[in-house]
Amino acid sequence: MSKSRLATSVCLGLLLQCLVLLSPAVAERISLGVARSSDNAADWESITTRLQAAKVGYRVIDFQQVQRAADLNGISVLFLPNVETVTEAQAIALEEWMSRGGRVVVSGPVGRLSPLGVRQALRSLLGAYWAYPLSEPTGLQTITRQPQSWARKGQAASGLWGGVIMPSSLSSQTIATWKSATGVNPAVTATGAPSDNPPAIVTTERSTFFGWNWGRRSSGSAEFDGTWLRAALSRYGEVPVVTVPIAAAPLPATPTNSTAPKPSVGTSTLSLPLSSTPPTGSTALRQAPTQSGNDPAEQVAPPGIEVEPGALPIATLEAIAMRQELENLIGRVASALLTANAANSSAQTATSISTSDNTTASSLVASSKEFVAATPTKTSATAASSDPVQVVATARQGLQKFSQLVAQGDYRKARSQWIQTRRFLWDNYPTERLRAQPEIRAIWLDRGTIVRAGSEQGLAALFDRLAASGINTVFFETVNAGYTIYPSQVAPQQNPLTRGWDPLAAAVKLAHARGMELHAWVWAFAAGNERHNLLLNLPKDYPGPVISAHPDWANYDNRGRIIPAGQEKPFLDPANPEVRRYLQQLLNEIASRYQVDGIQLDYIRYPFQDPAAGRTYGYGKAARQQFQQFAGVDPLKISPSDRNLWQRWTNFRTQQIDSFVAETSQQLRRAKPNLVMSVAVFPLPQHERIQKLQQHWETWAERGDIDLVVPMAYAMDTNRFQRLVQPYLTSSKLNSTLIMPGIRLLNLPEAVAIDQIQALRDLPSGGYALFAAENFNDRLQTIFQKTQGPIQRTPKEPVPYRQPFAAAAVRYTALQREWNFLQGQKQLWMREPALSRWQNQSKALDQALQALAERPGRDRLKTAKRELTNFRAQFSSWMNLYALEHRYQVDAWEHRLDTIDTLLNYGDRVTLSSTPNRSANR
Repeated sequence: MSKSRLATSVCLGLLLQCLVLLSPAVAERISLGVARSSDNAADWESITTRLQAAKVGYRVIDFQQVQRAADLNGISVLFLPNVETVTEAQAIALEEWMSRGGRVVVSGPVGRLSPLGVRQALRSLLGAYWAYPLSEPTGLQTITRQPQSWARKGQAASGLWGGVIMPSSLSSQTIATWKSATGVNPAVTATGAPSDNPPAIVTTERSTFFGWNWGRRSSGSAEFDGTWLRAALSRYGEVPVVTVPIAAAPLPATPTNSTAPKPSVGTSTLSLPLSSTPPTGSTALRQAPTQSGNDPAEQVAPPGIEVEPGALPIATLEAIAMRQELENLIGRVASALLTANAANSSAQTATSISTSDNTTASSLVASSKEFVAATPTKTSATAASSDPVQVVATARQGLQKFSQLVAQGDYRKARSQWIQTRRFLWDNYPTERLRAQPEIRAIWLDRGTIVRAGSEQGLAALFDRLAASGINTVFFETVNAGYTIYPSQVAPQQNPLTRGWDPLAAAVKLAHARGMELHAWVWAFAAGNERHNLLLNLPKDYPGPVISAHPDWANYDNRGRIIPAGQEKPFLDPANPEVRRYLQQLLNEIASRYQVDGIQLDYIRYPFQDPAAGRTYGYGKAARQQFQQFAGVDPLKISPSDRNLWQRWTNFRTQQIDSFVAETSQQLRRAKPNLVMSVAVFPLPQHERIQKLQQHWETWAERGDIDLVVPMAYAMDTNRFQRLVQPYLTSSKLNSTLIMPGIRLLNLPEAVAIDQIQALRDLPSGGYALFAAENFNDRLQTIFQKTQGPIQRTPKEPVPYRQPFAAAAVRYTALQREWNFLQGQKQLWMREPALSRWQNQSKALDQALQALAERPGRDRLKTAKRELTNFRAQFSSWMNLYALEHRYQVDAWEHRLDTIDTLLNYGDRVTLSSTPNRSANR
């Protein structure tokens, strides 16, 4: 054995002894859960390989599903390797579970991407936090307060990339440090950490925090990782040992509300796994129970935080979550006010008040003082101001008052103060002035609204409202429940409720006359609807005209039912060649007979399934035959417990959807190159979505099969909405596809709808889609007409999917307008020479984007990308001072720069690549 390996082995042995000294006297056998999340997905293969090499028995925990303490039942130790995103609900669940005896081992920058309130909560739970990464690889050395137990403090490993772990409580103990550059081992401080060697591992009675990315090949060897993990686990009991590699088994399924939105007949909602009961004692964060009997595709995510008046106590983590909710809302309102003021800066200054707001600066100050001192019996202040500085100051005073009342235990007044502060912010959204940038503003025009319109004249009034509201894209429900909205030569029947006229022909004409785009919204594999049958006085179980005419095309669940239990729609078999041919002929008919601008595929999936509960789907005649030829077994005989074969069956079904999207996209674009392809999809985590729906839409986006992705992120508050959409909007893999999340209007207060739209404008989003026209009320129309209506826009703004380069240039001009506005008000300043560099690079980027917009070309695109990269590389340093007080706004600007980058990549793909030009005029 080499000296280095001998030293490593001895040191790791000493470490094991050290941790054993910290272990309980009685070693009970532990049950280990290892959390898998989108954060560690890239390292997951390496993580599982090292777990197996260490011969550690474990269960895989889908961390996205952990929403309450009960979701960790049966686990005594939870390992969170490199999990950077933790939600408020997950932090609360961890706190409750750990209070019952649960223990955690964590590695890497845990919680780094979480909201501020969650990061603070994790510091308390873990007794430490990831402070900053090391600037270069270094060695690890162990320390102890008992020199006789740690006589040899040589390197446990060398050349490690890690980070400094900062203790955050009196009970925290540093047991290993990063070796200093000189190699000197300094004296140990009172907390157990060397005085100048930064901590690498910190423990408390309930936690162990590793200061490197466990399982990542660049961070350490498999032997190193395995020995450390077993040593840490030995603190809590007897480590489960396996002598052969194991197949990690998931925890038993716990009841969840798998919700997911489907734009259909005006009743579509969102899919999101939710706990059916609130966490114990967490009334401020409770979650709505599932409505019995509802289709899982027809559920909506309840508010992440529900705050009601009353004296109910507010737990520590609840207070943190409530604070974070208001902090984020303050940022969104301030961002909206800044955009509005900058856009209207020629008519007013930062301190002046718009006459349309019907108030004065002095009255706002007076109202603010009254607001902060308000008693619970007062209504919320509504001093609608155009001065973002004053609005933010007033809201922060309200937030501070809330914290003081919580600290005093006056929960009744605290709740009232929180509600008043939120209402004050909602009321201060600018609703009288332009504040929208070039974006996709779409709406689903549902079949029910079309039927009620009854004629082209009736539709014309509706299109007038939408055009006045600044809507530029209409998803027109064209195929629904197996019926076409128009008289078809391919489909068995036109919808009986629209016979006698052609709504699609009328809609195309009306939309184009108003400068709007009309995209045909088509149900793909869902071929019927029980609720629609009732409207037509048909039997509830009627499978729809397509399956009635072609029974062999039907799909079935594992019990032989066309419609799965608890759901409402029969599905076609995507593996059936005749089904695929029929749908493609139908889509070709729509694209060739009508001057539609795009096609949106809906229900481009299988029905909801739950393999763990024995509810599966996809056993159509063609699918069974094909898979049996492929794998040698009838899929009906496969159990989810046969993991390898079940995964092959899941992959087979997923591939049927993937290939249909690719083939359909190619056919349609060959015939009509400027056709825009979009999909309405679920924002569930990818692994869960593939297992439950076989919908792998990231693949379609990465291949370029589609132009627009519309995740149906239907939620009752912005907190939950943003949690659903942000992972996809910030994904680098999707940066040449425009993503425009869907917002469900049914039962959603106007203030929340506006707030969700603002959240998207502050994220790297291509725009938004509203579901649906039947819920688009007069109040929203009035607000939209003033804030994004075409009446205030000269010349007409570019639509991103048609003119991506022009949209990028205009969006950057809007950013410059905000920066110039703040500099003019002496709110954004820089020292020289940074100011000169900022001005020069900003001008260079502006010129490059304008040149590209005027004359798109490969060289100009290359120049624009280079200038954007240079500008973004220094943006954070330029904004250091401003970010100290305005972190949300700086993040929003960075996200808008991300959007510009996406528009350039999208434009590269659709206008400058070898694919057909889809940005051409109609």
